[in-house]
Amino acid sequence: MTLLWIIFGIAAVGVSALDLFVITHRHSDVGVASAVRWTGAWVAVALGFGVAILFLHPGGGGVATDYVAGYLTEYSLSVDNLFVFILIFSLMGVPEIAQPKLIKLGIYLSIFLRIIFILFGIALIERFHWLLYVFGALLIWTAWKMLTAEEDEQVNPRNNILYRVASRMLPVFDPGPESRRLVVRHAGKLSVTPLFLVFLVIGSTDLLFALDSIPAIMGISNDSFVVITSNVFAVLGLNSLFFALRGVMGMFKFLKHGVSVILFFIGAKMIAGIYHPIDAWFKDHAFVSLIVIGTVLVVSIVLSIWHNRAADQAAGGES
Repeated sequence: MTLLWIIFGIAAVGVSALDLFVITHRHSDVGVASAVRWTGAWVAVALGFGVAILFLHPGGGGVATDYVAGYLTEYSLSVDNLFVFILIFSLMGVPEIAQPKLIKLGIYLSIFLRIIFILFGIALIERFHWLLYVFGALLIWTAWKMLTAEEDEQVNPRNNILYRVASRMLPVFDPGPESRRLVVRHAGKLSVTPLFLVFLVIGSTDLLFALDSIPAIMGISNDSFVVITSNVFAVLGLNSLFFALRGVMGMFKFLKHGVSVILFFIGAKMIAGIYHPIDAWFKDHAFVSLIVIGTVLVVSIVLSIWHNRAADQAAGGES
């Protein structure tokens, strides 16, 4: 276990440092092809860690299966989170030069919040096991809300309470579209910039997604090692994925529906666990959750691609 924690720490720091150096601090534009390659590399690192778990963890295949299932679930939720960030940037007119910095800050904040909620959530469940069923009901409600909500209902940046309070109580100065600073000195006093207000919106969004993601991973495993590592790897590397997705959001039309199905499945499994034979069966057949999660993600992506091609063909036929 100690060796796995060391490998995890080295991989997490390495991915974060390389991603920061290659993506955030580069002066040229990041192309979609380059971003896709880097995203693939980070996913390979995360899945490679699953292989290390298989051979180095005392729990072997069972723990590795839980890790991969948790990683896929949290990664799909993180992608949905990223779509919301992109929408916020669009609605609030954030210049492209400032977007990588805000994404990186959002990633670090998300990791911090998730680890805090994970440790707190595990402690609560160990003391109050019945909270698992509450979390299950929360996931089903979240799945329904995600499935039925319109995009304009999901994101209203300027109606965010933190945004409204900060914009009224703090001095705000706009240094121009080329600035990437959150705080500046203007007229002899410190002032926040519009980017600071955007970061508040992102931070509150991070909080909501962290609250949703913890019950989801708890429905797969209560092992702090599995929960922490799968969450951190799911969030790391989102900076490069942001550049890959920024121009092709419409290509994943049904991803939100797939995430909703996954959350519903995990929530229903948690509630059904009140009947011990069902709980024991899922624990003895951990691969079932992995198969369901992987299948739903693949189907949602394939349906999205098929829908886009059909729409393009229809548009071509009309022209």
